[in-house]
Amino acid sequence: MTSEFVARITGMIVFSIVGLQAGAVIVDLASVAPELRPPYVLVFTLVGALAGAILTPWITTRPLKVLRKRIRQVPASQIVAAVIGLIVGLLIAVLLAFPLSFLPSPFREVLPIVVAVGFGWLGMYTMIARQHDIAVLLGGRLSLRESKEASPAHAERYMLLDTSVIIDGRIADISQTGFLSDTILVPRFVLNELQHIADSSDSLRRNRGRRGLDILNKLQKDSRAPIRITDMDVEDVREVDDKLILLAKRLKCPILTNDFNLNRVAELQGVRVLNINELANAVKTVFLPGEGMQVHVIQEGKEIGQGVGYLDDGTMVVVEDGRRHMNATIPVVVTKVLQTAAGRMIFARPDTG
Repeated sequence: MTSEFVARITGMIVFSIVGLQAGAVIVDLASVAPELRPPYVLVFTLVGALAGAILTPWITTRPLKVLRKRIRQVPASQIVAAVIGLIVGLLIAVLLAFPLSFLPSPFREVLPIVVAVGFGWLGMYTMIARQHDIAVLLGGRLSLRESKEASPAHAERYMLLDTSVIIDGRIADISQTGFLSDTILVPRFVLNELQHIADSSDSLRRNRGRRGLDILNKLQKDSRAPIRITDMDVEDVREVDDKLILLAKRLKCPILTNDFNLNRVAELQGVRVLNINELANAVKTVFLPGEGMQVHVIQEGKEIGQGVGYLDDGTMVVVEDGRRHMNATIPVVVTKVLQTAAGRMIFARPDTG
């Protein structure tokens, strides 16, 4: 039984009673014959019940849903600022109410209400619009959302974490190096997806989800950059990737991910993406043709006679005529370096001296 259904039933009862009373008053005023009064009253009662069933959700549950949606989208810091501003405005209105009470009627009855509403709104508006400056003056550090009225110099900068990059785990090591200085935001819907994966019946998915929760716990303990779980959400959107993109647009912040598809979709919609895989490829050791290295050949290549090995950073090395050196570490000479979407590949040949 939904809240809207309960509201409709309650509205039908209340409006039918109102219709009954209104019908009784109207037939009395219209001097309707006694034998015709019950049908008229019944009609008013039914009309009231129908109006209650139709109108009640529009004046009860649906406005509450809209209000709840708006509240969930507003950062907690803005809500706190609005409440403080309202309290300050009402205190000023109380101080002004006493001298206003000496004015002649009807001003002494009306003006205190007008002053309370005006100063309450003014206090809320002032605190929300100048929350960054006030926080700086007070010496506090409030986690405030960037807005048009806010000064960019004092606006806190965010980065959103994707589920895939949490499960990957490298973000924990990167955050410990100090390269990340912005506040790392983990939306509640990302955390919920991690919990759903961790509760999966599939053992592989379950292990991935639990690894992600462990990495998130490590981030909260060891990260040099501030990390925060946020309840900010995007209503009417079910997919986590879509929620992340829309939330990044709203906060004007990048998304940390290693999901190729999310990367491309976000870039198409004008959202900046920080891809962990691209970062890993950028910091890999650079080898030029003619340079030598040691490679441990562990498997066959696609072409006849080829062997494949890997460097410590995961770079694939394809060794020509390396099949006969299977499971051995041999010196090789780089012949070509190929950069692909999947990463860097190095082609080499055995160094025969």
